[in-house]
Amino acid sequence: MRNAAFLAVGLVLILAQGNLYRVLGRLGIHGITPSLVLPLVIFLGVHEASMARGALLAFAFGYLTDLFAGAPVGLFTFVSVAIWGLSRMAGVRLTAQTVITQVALGGGFALVESAIVLTLLAIFGNDAHRPVEIASVVLPHAAATALFSPFGFRIAQRVHASGLQAAARAAQEVPTR
Repeated sequence: MRNAAFLAVGLVLILAQGNLYRVLGRLGIHGITPSLVLPLVIFLGVHEASMARGALLAFAFGYLTDLFAGAPVGLFTFVSVAIWGLSRMAGVRLTAQTVITQVALGGGFALVESAIVLTLLAIFGNDAHRPVEIASVVLPHAAATALFSPFGFRIAQRVHASGLQAAARAAQEVPTR
């Protein structure tokens, strides 16, 4: 149940991100679109006990981003799983509790995400000038993602807590023989 809730929230955030990109583009503001699903991926890396569940959810978020963003299939899938793994290895469970550290984590991992995307586009892309053009929006993207991160962490925490509460209720309702 919690997995479905995470997927639903991730899908809504990916759709909102795509629409926000269009709205900001029409206003003439390019590059400031935050990665709305990145805080969920970081949260899963930091708080999810099951490695399989966390990796599969990160994979699903990345694949959905690839589908809805029009990116080459596999680009954000790889990046999401890589960011999940890096956040898991960082072991920042205690530091992800305050707004300041959530902003720092969101901005830092947005920079890492951008570096991975630019590197993969430079290596595998058809247009050699595309990564150079995209590089100019890395800092505004990271700043916008950092500002959104506390909100994303709060959403993920609520989904995580509601899943734990539902599991606890289900465990209490199991009849004993």
